[in-house]
Amino acid sequence: MAKATQQLIDALRKSADSLKDGAPYAWGHQGKCNCGNLMQNLTPLTSEEIMRFAQANRTGEWSEMAEEFCPTSNAPADLLVQKLLDAGLSLSDIHHLEYLNDKKVLQYLPNGFRWLNKNIRTDVVEYFEAMANMLEADLFGEHVKTEVSQILEEKSLV
Repeated sequence: MAKATQQLIDALRKSADSLKDGAPYAWGHQGKCNCGNLMQNLTPLTSEEIMRFAQANRTGEWSEMAEEFCPTSNAPADLLVQKLLDAGLSLSDIHHLEYLNDKKVLQYLPNGFRWLNKNIRTDVVEYFEAMANMLEADLFGEHVKTEVSQILEEKSLV
């Protein structure tokens, strides 16, 4: 499960907005697909640079890059995956992001749960927004719990 970070929430929202505004999208292109568009909003890399780094040592989809990830290799593809991990995603989140199939995220879709298609721009936008909403709820909830705990502690009620 993704760790709720403001950086990840902002990048998901920016990616959704970019796609709505016509950013290049191609599910079969590692720099223009779901993860590629997110990566563009987490780093200064272009879609072409992402594609080049992703294919430098291996080929395949982002989910395969996550499965083969080695944190100590310093291979260009692994550095890309590490950027996603640093932003708060887990390796399984990368797979779910590429296929738009995390049931927890899908619960946050407008009008409730439904399956989305991995290569439909509007579905990617909805998934990014739903994931940002889910993470924001998690982040806000944790923030409130921490504040309440601190107040109770200060008042010697815990």
